[in-house]
Amino acid sequence: MTTASEALKPTGQPESALSVRQVLTLERVLAGEPEVVAGAGQLDRPVRWVHVAEAADVGVMLSGGEMVLTTGVLLAGDEDKQAEYIRSLHRAEAAAVVLGLGRAFPAPPDVMRRAAERCGLPLVVLHRPFPFAELTEEVQSRLVRRKFAAVSLSESVRTALTALITAGAPLQRLLDEVAAHSACPVVVTNLAHRVLATAGERPAVDDVLRDWERIARQAGGSEGDGWIRAELGGRGERWGRILLCGHRGDTATGRLLADRAAEALVLHRMLGGTVACSWEEQSAQSLLTDLVSGVVPARQLLPRARAAGLPVNRRTFVPLVVRHGSPAELDRLLRLLGLSGLVAELADDATAVLLSLARDQDADALTTHFAARLRAESGTARTVVAAAHARTAWDDVPAGLREARHVADAVADSAAGLALPPVVRLRDVHLRGLVRLLRDDPHVQSFAERELDGLLEPGDDDLLSVLRTYLATGRNKSRTAQLHHVSRPALYRRLEVIQSRLGVDLDDFEQAASVHIALLAHDAQQQ
Repeated sequence: MTTASEALKPTGQPESALSVRQVLTLERVLAGEPEVVAGAGQLDRPVRWVHVAEAADVGVMLSGGEMVLTTGVLLAGDEDKQAEYIRSLHRAEAAAVVLGLGRAFPAPPDVMRRAAERCGLPLVVLHRPFPFAELTEEVQSRLVRRKFAAVSLSESVRTALTALITAGAPLQRLLDEVAAHSACPVVVTNLAHRVLATAGERPAVDDVLRDWERIARQAGGSEGDGWIRAELGGRGERWGRILLCGHRGDTATGRLLADRAAEALVLHRMLGGTVACSWEEQSAQSLLTDLVSGVVPARQLLPRARAAGLPVNRRTFVPLVVRHGSPAELDRLLRLLGLSGLVAELADDATAVLLSLARDQDADALTTHFAARLRAESGTARTVVAAAHARTAWDDVPAGLREARHVADAVADSAAGLALPPVVRLRDVHLRGLVRLLRDDPHVQSFAERELDGLLEPGDDDLLSVLRTYLATGRNKSRTAQLHHVSRPALYRRLEVIQSRLGVDLDDFEQAASVHIALLAHDAQQQ
């Protein structure tokens, strides 16, 4: 038997839920000195309504979730009726039964107590006379107010989300709004439980993603403990779900929020003409951008990578940056070759690819095969695959991505027609790579302007282009003339103008090298 003070201690039930426990803490109820004599473990059941009933077959009049009040006047002296009364309430899925002690029952009846304990039905007795009408009025008014608040919340959320969609807000802004209303982490996944987007306080979101494998299994099953989901889809086809992770409000309110959010996300997709995979691209882009920037420590990004579907345990990571290759094309090729990885579009026609390979796989051979297939399928030699050395530690991935980006940038301004290996690495960019690293140095900038001063006026682009090709081809006049579609005499005249303007002799190795370095620096500063 549980005393009133013990039974009424809070157990984490959210304030927004009206449970049996909360009804028993109302001031009017406490005046009746309530005591929980059975079913103390079920006090967090939600109360849908309050009903006064004395008949033994009361269950036929109920629809579930009621708190039933009785004096037991029709049950006194008949233990069979007392037991049947409890069983009838249990069959009707009543929330609880409150028995007012008095002339019919001066003490809690053992038969009703034992039956209630067997059924798991909370049985509460009131030791002091209590007007049931006051309790009914109090509870019903609170329930009505909560229902009105739920409707108001529903409209408020729908209005806010619709306004964001109308204003062209991105997916993340919608999810931030949902997280603000639900006060818990919000996760959007595809049907394979791969995380597409998240919202909420960063530490709480990271906690969810850190344990995502377990949560993903739970998300596919029944709801409970604040894990509430809603399906995303339309026209008979599901393509994802939204999950409220650890919602602290009552389940009905949480489900309402999830449903409103799902409606908004489906509408956002329809109006934006987007597809589910584009959300995957946004997820990968956010993750890889954070890795490249280094603003967020790599260790903190590991749960996001794992939740996004990237294998991270005992893997070899190969950071790549591809130029002139679309993210959709690269993602398709990864799937075709059976490779695990993330793809995200960066700025300046560059796409980052992070391969995740098993430790026993040949990283260099697979990277070269991937690059060769990409070039073959794209049908153009303009496609550049820049790679950093493979990493076995996740913490080294950001530096690898930055290295690959640096290599890709270093060859971005290479003269047309120059042969490049299938996979370009740091050792392949030589002087060009060094100059790009130093391009923001004021001394390098000043050097470039001084060396090229005679060719930096408007209209000199053609001469700069000829100079660029001539130096990049190792001062090969025939090749330069061929690439610029001019005769050799015409090329000689342009070279004479260039040398005159710059005041140098390009046949002199040191002077030509100086101009070449200045030109590399100038081109790097224009990127």
